[in-house]
Amino acid sequence: MDSGNCSEEESEGSEVDSPLLEELGSKVKHPKHKEKALEEEEEEEPCFETAGELRWKEGLAQKASEAFLRQQRSTPNLRKLVYGTVAEESEEEESGGGELGGLFHVSRPESEKRRRADGLDCSHYPPDATRDWNQQEVLDSIRDCFVTGKWEDDKDATRLLQEDEELYGDFEDLETGELHQGDSGKQEDQAEEDESGEGEDEDGGKVKGNAEGEKQQRLDKKRRLKERFNTEYDEGDATFFDDLKGEMQRQAELNRAEFSAVDDETRVQYEGFRPGMYLRLEIQSLPCEFITNFDPNYPVILGGLGASEGNVGYLQMRLKKHRWHQRILKTRDPLILSLGWRRFQTLPLYHIEDHNGRNRLLKYTPQHMHCGATLWGPITPQGTGFLAVQSVSGTKAGFRIAATGVVLDLDKSVTVVKKLKLIGYPYKIYKNTAFIKDMFNSVLEVAKFEGAALRTVSGVRGQIKKALRAPPGAYRATFEDRLLMSDIVFLRSWFPVSVPQLYNPVTSLLLPLGEKESWTGMRTVGQLKHDLGVKVKPNKDSLYKPVVRKKRHFNPLHIPKELQRALPFKNKPKNAEKKGKVPRDLQRPAVIKEPHEKKIAALLAALGTVHNHKRKSAQARQREQHKDFLRQRQKQEMDKTKRQKEARKNMFRMIGQREKKQQKSSLKGAAQHD
Repeated sequence: MDSGNCSEEESEGSEVDSPLLEELGSKVKHPKHKEKALEEEEEEEPCFETAGELRWKEGLAQKASEAFLRQQRSTPNLRKLVYGTVAEESEEEESGGGELGGLFHVSRPESEKRRRADGLDCSHYPPDATRDWNQQEVLDSIRDCFVTGKWEDDKDATRLLQEDEELYGDFEDLETGELHQGDSGKQEDQAEEDESGEGEDEDGGKVKGNAEGEKQQRLDKKRRLKERFNTEYDEGDATFFDDLKGEMQRQAELNRAEFSAVDDETRVQYEGFRPGMYLRLEIQSLPCEFITNFDPNYPVILGGLGASEGNVGYLQMRLKKHRWHQRILKTRDPLILSLGWRRFQTLPLYHIEDHNGRNRLLKYTPQHMHCGATLWGPITPQGTGFLAVQSVSGTKAGFRIAATGVVLDLDKSVTVVKKLKLIGYPYKIYKNTAFIKDMFNSVLEVAKFEGAALRTVSGVRGQIKKALRAPPGAYRATFEDRLLMSDIVFLRSWFPVSVPQLYNPVTSLLLPLGEKESWTGMRTVGQLKHDLGVKVKPNKDSLYKPVVRKKRHFNPLHIPKELQRALPFKNKPKNAEKKGKVPRDLQRPAVIKEPHEKKIAALLAALGTVHNHKRKSAQARQREQHKDFLRQRQKQEMDKTKRQKEARKNMFRMIGQREKKQQKSSLKGAAQHD
């Protein structure tokens, strides 16, 4: 086989390296040195005895070279097929004319291009002229390579086609006895009839006899094939599987006849579930606890998930607390959701959207309105409804469903923020400018909040201007009015809240028998403290403390004299001096009474008390009498008003009747004049 390192032209000009020539050794010479070899043979004149022994060696080199060239032409050059070109060397290069000092080679690109252009096309091969296709022997050598040839000794194409024609040409219907012939059979019969009509009667009898014999052979062969088919499939020897299937069929018919009048529940107790009453499923990658703890009395709901529902991400929901649930829901408390085909536990964040599009965090769900919820859970199509419960273990008094809602979006870019108040105190005040400290910790933090709005507890508004070098975190701010050192300055800001990435599927079906309804997932802090018996430590800032305020001393009010003159007298400041203490010598001395005087004073006090009691009783009786008088007088006034009203009605009635009569008389007089 060609190694791919030389072309056909080079093979003629190079030494022969085939295995055959290697065996011959030095006796075989290249065709190029053929003349030299012949001259040497002529010089060496062999003797008469050895002439016959060396005759087979005559022309041995020429025969070997021709065989080698024939092999090279018939064998494809792989390098030509793959690359299309072959590295060729000219005869001049072989002679060493292009070398300089045995180290360098002269590059001749023009001659190389010309030689390649004049070279043979590697995609065409010279035809092999050694075979003459006009000879019958050459044609017979490839005749068996076609379909109609003889492939093996026992596989002749002509005989196989004849057997197929005999097997499938015509057939007989064994039920009706009708004989059906193929096209080939009809043509043969027609040819036989023509020959019988043209030939003699004896020849016709022979042809008919041969046709009937062939027909009988075909019928026998078909009958044997049909019997073999019936033996194997229809009426052959029954196998164990056939016996078992027949026995099952007979038992099924017996059961159907016996339990035809029995209801399905009783029938299932006797013979189990029949085919058609159950569905068999194969589920892959199932936990082993599902099989070991399987309870046939516990219902299992099967469902399918879409291709994109196997991922987990952020879900935006619209949620509302159920009106029958007793307690409101708290943010970051674990909640069990039944969403699509999944039940899982997660930590939702409740928020509400303000008028400016901000999602403000809510600590608790609203009582009677919807709110937004963001959680980490399985990707579910938009518009899918869900319900939420706080626990699935045991039975508790009250309504279990805590909230309901619907999936809105699968966007994780929604940011939930909560309010953050930063407090600072002024330490220098210059008119409407003040220096604030204790609100930030570094200059960088102040730089981020430059231009932010400030507000004091007293309602004065301001703005952050620029950070100060010292102390760290202090800044300069301007306000609408002058501040006081006692004012507190605060900054209202919003802080983003991260959504907890908790996705805990409910694995109640993996629990042992009798414990499937006692699955407990993540518990709240309150439940943990209650179960562990830990007392709640209140926050010190949440406890009520006594308010201790320092007494403030105000400067006296100074009113200019011009303004005092313009004020009314009651608003003018009074400069009255305060009365001092009475001197001791001017104070009235204490009187010490005698026992007799004490008795007289006690008697006078008793008489005064009796007198005061009588006076109070007389005043009470007088008030009662006055009330009775007023009551009687009011009644009289009412009677008087009623009488006056009746008299007024009568008077107006009489006046009206009189006017009516006068009007009638005036109308009669006018009619008479007319």
